[in-house]
Amino acid sequence: MMIEKILLAVSGLGHAEEMLKALKEVPSIQTAKVTVLHVVPPQSTANAMTQKWEEGGKILANAIQSLNLDPSQASSILRQGDPKDVVCQVADEIDADLIIMGSRGLKRLQSILSNSVSQYVFQLSSRPMLLVKDDIYVKRINRVMVAMDNSDAAKHCLSLALFLLRGIQGGQLILTNVNTDLRGKSSDVNEITPEKNSALAAAVAEAERQGVKARCFTSSGKPGEEICRLAEELNVDLLLLGSPDRRPSVAKSFVDIDRLIGASLSDYVRVNASCPVLLARTVS
Repeated sequence: MMIEKILLAVSGLGHAEEMLKALKEVPSIQTAKVTVLHVVPPQSTANAMTQKWEEGGKILANAIQSLNLDPSQASSILRQGDPKDVVCQVADEIDADLIIMGSRGLKRLQSILSNSVSQYVFQLSSRPMLLVKDDIYVKRINRVMVAMDNSDAAKHCLSLALFLLRGIQGGQLILTNVNTDLRGKSSDVNEITPEKNSALAAAVAEAERQGVKARCFTSSGKPGEEICRLAEELNVDLLLLGSPDRRPSVAKSFVDIDRLIGASLSDYVRVNASCPVLLARTVS
């Protein structure tokens, strides 16, 4: 798994640009090409449209300037339309390996009622998506956590994490596994040897093969809450979480209502994690 093409959707607010700067310090990402996108929503009058178009041009210019990207590795797109649809369209056009977006971290039905762009893009795109909430601090990437189980989605996240950690001096892979206790009774966070957990053992073996140092931790409780707690207690810089798409192929273009109302693990973590979250989906 490699990241060679990144789509950064900017709105003039949030920490998405800071996240890209942090990623660009990662050796394996330094040669990636970046497309910076700003979408101008339709306006009711021509004058309003002209004003928004000019504002959008300034937002793009400011983003490009602040990112200080190599011109040979960067391009910008200013486009009119519904931001949710346009981000997905452009991601397909450039065949993006990663979408980076800011997120207000809205809970459950708020995402629908406020027309959350990041939530809908995550629903409708199968591409990995890095969400950066407005209220978090973006740190230099060194400690990368993957929430592991035996799913293909988790293995996909492991591949992404190992790619990101390649070449980072002192970089550390944090592998976590939660024993589900739906009563909400949490246990202490315990560091374990991988032999005690089959999902972690395979992941550690792969990390060692690629020369990446890995540590393993477990806890028990409600999975979403525990993953967020582990990320905070272990002071991780980036959390990777798999999100398998459960919908049949005929419904891929429709939003997964379970996730929108907050019934999914990925939705809970997206809203509550104290660090940037990279959600990677495997399509069934």
